[in-house]
Amino acid sequence: MTQHNHYHVPDASGIYIFSPSSAVADAQALERATVRLNAMGFKVAIDRTALAQSQRFAGTDTQRLAAFSRAIKQKLPIVMATRGGYGITRLLPSLDWDAIAASGKRFIGQSDFTAFSLALLAKTGMVSYAGPTACFDFGAKKPEILTAEIFGECMRGELEILSFETQDADAADCRGILWGGNLAMLTSLLGTPYMPKIKGGILFVEDVGEHPYRIERMLNQLAQAGILGKQKALLLGGFTEYKLAAHDQGYDMKSVIAHIRKTVGIPVITGLPFGHTAMKATLPIGAKIGLATEKGMAHLVLDEHEHTHDHAHDQQHEHK
Repeated sequence: MTQHNHYHVPDASGIYIFSPSSAVADAQALERATVRLNAMGFKVAIDRTALAQSQRFAGTDTQRLAAFSRAIKQKLPIVMATRGGYGITRLLPSLDWDAIAASGKRFIGQSDFTAFSLALLAKTGMVSYAGPTACFDFGAKKPEILTAEIFGECMRGELEILSFETQDADAADCRGILWGGNLAMLTSLLGTPYMPKIKGGILFVEDVGEHPYRIERMLNQLAQAGILGKQKALLLGGFTEYKLAAHDQGYDMKSVIAHIRKTVGIPVITGLPFGHTAMKATLPIGAKIGLATEKGMAHLVLDEHEHTHDHAHDQQHEHK
């Protein structure tokens, strides 16, 4: 469900697309993304090295750092990654965090981009967005309409409440800083200057191609590092594309969730529509949000503006 009210609408007129991580495999996907984003009302500019390739990367480290620099100097307000993969971790020590924060850009991506979003939060406190990437989402042969709608609403400042169905949720009614993203990327930042120090937050995680025991191991690491138990809630998104083995003997993601519930003692909520999946919400990393659960549903209150407009209209849709 999203509710819209027209208060202050930020500038969402344009998107600058760049490649900070792995090389783009399909240039046509980037073309499709441009066409679709244009049709949604966004002006689109593509960074000049968006299709560069150096080994598995979208250009050399120097080229990708230069792309970050161009992204913060150009005029369009939103900066979107073409894709994830691997590559941002290499760049973190060389990025100019003050210049990035001063740019006021709204950065959006997922997967490997989690490393940048969390480092940005740790270094500057600036909000960025976990959400669609150009090629995977807008460049898909059959894009998910709801993913695009929620992205547009979020960028235009219209997304107030995101509600989703949950088959397995502990009772929760809290407020805190929303943070997280890809679990492997988040865990890789432990012990570095790029790990946000957040207590009383609402942590969300997802991953792809990781066996449930690896998910459990990473969550255990966050718990044993003293991070998980200090959060107000844990939101679990998609954990996809893994294969169980015969010797798992019934051990699966449900077993992982049961173990985390038993050992960490914070509310755990499943079903967050976010991950390496066609349907994904756009989530503000570093923003203070509200979380409430009821039977079979969870609600994220993303925006708590006081409304003074007489003609505000509401529209709702729910993710099922």
